[in-house]
Amino acid sequence: QVQLVESGGGLVQAGGSLRLSCATSGRTFSFYAMGWFRQAPGKEREFVASIRGSGGTTNYVDSVKGRFTISRDNAQNTVYLQMNSLKAEDTAVYYCVTRDSVYYTLRPKNWDYWGQGTQVTVSS
Repeated sequence: QVQLVESGGGLVQAGGSLRLSCATSGRTFSFYAMGWFRQAPGKEREFVASIRGSGGTTNYVDSVKGRFTISRDNAQNTVYLQMNSLKAEDTAVYYCVTRDSVYYTLRPKNWDYWGQGTQVTVSS
């Protein structure tokens, strides 16, 4: 069974930084796309970022471009989300995801495996 475990969330002041990590197990990590979604209070789940299984090709929601960076370390079976210049509106539960494809998708239902989430809270 594929397992995803997020870590690195917490409370940070606006303008600060956090790095989220997602440790994976149960599959050949380097073959598959990885991504991050988030869900803020009272809002629907939102795509944040993804990286292809081959590495190199990344995608971001417009609101985080230039501030967030997704990366992966295939040797460590870990994906990261570096979040800089955080804003209050970034406050959400962040979920690590993967799917049975090298390609990403914006549709939550097309991601096959989800972590339990990690809370990110940005104070104003």
